[in-house]
Amino acid sequence: MSKGNITPSTAQDSAYVRQQLVAYNAAHVSNELKNRYEELNFNIKNEAGEIVAGVLSTLCWNWIELDILWVDSAQRHRGYGSQLLLEVECLAREKDCDFIMLNTFSYQAPEFYKKHGYQLITTIENAPRGHHHYYFKKDLT
Repeated sequence: MSKGNITPSTAQDSAYVRQQLVAYNAAHVSNELKNRYEELNFNIKNEAGEIVAGVLSTLCWNWIELDILWVDSAQRHRGYGSQLLLEVECLAREKDCDFIMLNTFSYQAPEFYKKHGYQLITTIENAPRGHHHYYFKKDLT
């Protein structure tokens, strides 16, 4: 068996690998879903125009993956996180998504997501060390 040369990837190399996987995946997904990819990113600004909360999410095929939900520590408990989460959920329904999935850590907001109807799928312990990494899903259908 011959072995290839392993080298660090350039940005162009990484883009090529990503494109190859996207093409492979597209061959296995229905035509109605194959081109459904959209970033859904929003923020909340204070009176001074500073971002105090934001969400980064991606619509992919028939679901939305919530990547980041952040609220400035001085602005917490004002409903900003809930407002952003509900906006993503509303868009997911409008775009005919079946579910939303996300991950969070034990020191972040697992109880917040449970309060909003997200179901724990799995837990990875000691990730990072001394903490837990949780994966959640909320069915929309």
